[in-house]
Amino acid sequence: MRVLPAVLSAAAVFSVLPVPAAHAAAPIQYSCTVGGATQQVSIDVELTVPAQAEVNEELTIGWTGSYAGDSELVAPATGLEGDIKMYVSAGISGITGFTSATGVAEIGTVIPGEPIVLPSTRVELKTTPRNTGTGKVHAASINFGLTNTDRLIKCTPSDTATRTEYPITVGTGQGSPTTSSTPTADDTESTTPTPDETGETGDTGETEDAEETPAEVPSGGADTGGGGLAGPDGRALMGIGLVILLAALTGLRLRRPRRT
Repeated sequence: MRVLPAVLSAAAVFSVLPVPAAHAAAPIQYSCTVGGATQQVSIDVELTVPAQAEVNEELTIGWTGSYAGDSELVAPATGLEGDIKMYVSAGISGITGFTSATGVAEIGTVIPGEPIVLPSTRVELKTTPRNTGTGKVHAASINFGLTNTDRLIKCTPSDTATRTEYPITVGTGQGSPTTSSTPTADDTESTTPTPDETGETGDTGETEDAEETPAEVPSGGADTGGGGLAGPDGRALMGIGLVILLAALTGLRLRRPRRT
């Protein structure tokens, strides 16, 4: 039958495609500061780490958590006012400049003195690597508050030596710093005259040829020398005319017959 080979070929193709790796939940012990008191909480954490990341491309690490057994985080008796959110972090080691990823999730209403309900959907942690390499990802702190810096409840892992490390590899990919799309002087023709075209910067835009003044024309006549102040051309014509006149007179004198 040809169906079985086709199925096996399709399975082989999909088996080589990189897909995010979902790792089994592992309980992590957190030490949480709530007001002036400390609570020890155990949370099952499942991380979904991309099989392949690329330089300068944002990636997402999935975080899913649930309380392990009866170990729950209890809200203070005075309650938490405002729009409280949960801020989740993952730590990254082994790659220069690539140290953490952070995500935020809504947690709903917090009832004073009652367990704080963890989000039932996956929290997406975002980050962007700037260098290539192979590193490891692990679950990090969990904070509750109005913002990530205004923390009303702080939870940090207390058993860092035993928490699971998940591998991650960052390749070169096609990522590169964004370049400006604004045309430069090399890309387009300049609309501003350059010093080679117009002389020094700040002039009127006329060239050296345009700045030359024309020769003075004698007043009272054209520049051929007729009338007024005779120019060079007028004097030359007058000299030529005189020579022609003398030659004509000399010719007439030679042609006159001699008397016997």
